[in-house]
Amino acid sequence: MADINQIATAFTQFYYETFDRSRQELTPLYRDQSMLTFEGQQFSSAANIVEKLVVSILCISLPFQKVQHRISTTDAQPGNPTSGSIIVAVTGALLV
Repeated sequence: MADINQIATAFTQFYYETFDRSRQELTPLYRDQSMLTFEGQQFSSAANIVEKLVVSILCISLPFQKVQHRISTTDAQPGNPTSGSIIVAVTGALLV
């Protein structure tokens, strides 16, 4: 089995490269029970999260369309042992 830090680093790189290139391609990574908090607003479900990330109608999307991520740290720890999940914390900068 791969080290959780290697998995977390690979996932983080994939996620942010996809985010920077084409946000709607992130849809398969979210589930109905997924949650996103952005500037104090909470969004649940894959559809609502991707809508927040992508849709620009009525300014409900993110306040920027083009962005580049600069990752500083990626930390991982085991999540729920029965599901084999991993909790990943990422710090860095947004280049808008």
